[in-house]
Amino acid sequence: MPVMVITGTGTEVGKTVVTAAVAAAALAAGRSVAVLKAAQTGVRPDEPGDAEEVARLAGAVTTAELARYPDPLAPATASRRAGRAPVRPHQVAERAAKLATEHDLVLVEGAGGLLVRFDAAGGTLADAAELLSAPVLVVAQAGLGTLNTTELTVRELRGRGLDPAGVVIGSWPAEPDLAARCNLLDLPDVTGAPLLGAVPAGAGSLGAADFRASAPHWLAPRLGGTWDAEAFRVREAP
Repeated sequence: MPVMVITGTGTEVGKTVVTAAVAAAALAAGRSVAVLKAAQTGVRPDEPGDAEEVARLAGAVTTAELARYPDPLAPATASRRAGRAPVRPHQVAERAAKLATEHDLVLVEGAGGLLVRFDAAGGTLADAAELLSAPVLVVAQAGLGTLNTTELTVRELRGRGLDPAGVVIGSWPAEPDLAARCNLLDLPDVTGAPLLGAVPAGAGSLGAADFRASAPHWLAPRLGGTWDAEAFRVREAP
């Protein structure tokens, strides 16, 4: 699995923190890691972006960013408003493939959801994943509404012949409500994809040392961790 694409079911679902957790677990296992941010929006030139945040939390990863646009919008819209060239799916795939020749694992983080447009031609992260033939990890919300958005995302992946590696809950609340607890059972059922982790809410505010020590406990063995989905469901589900 030299390249893994990480997408969310929408914005603000914990995608960057999950990317950092996967990177931290891989580093702890002795693997070299690169993180590629396909298109960074809503960040000034002098501000750290998502790739830098992954490095801050996870440790010694190689970071790369194809383009940066100041407006917090979809990349296609943000590039148009900025008067700058858009990111194309083939550019994402080419850079990821190059990084894969130099690293054990390359994590490609998208912007928002799977079908957010990079360019006026309608290119998306899904198109880049197709070019790479890479598995796609889906980061989902914990609570009400997540079943629909997560199932739609996984259906789109399968419709393109892509491998949905699994689902990680990007922000598991300290006091989950009934919907969140039921979703632990329902998400694998409606998507047909395994639940591969649950990152605690607020994990991104941990100090780097604590984050790196804890990350493997949030992720299933397929992602290099020790998290047990069944034990978690027994403890948290109704």
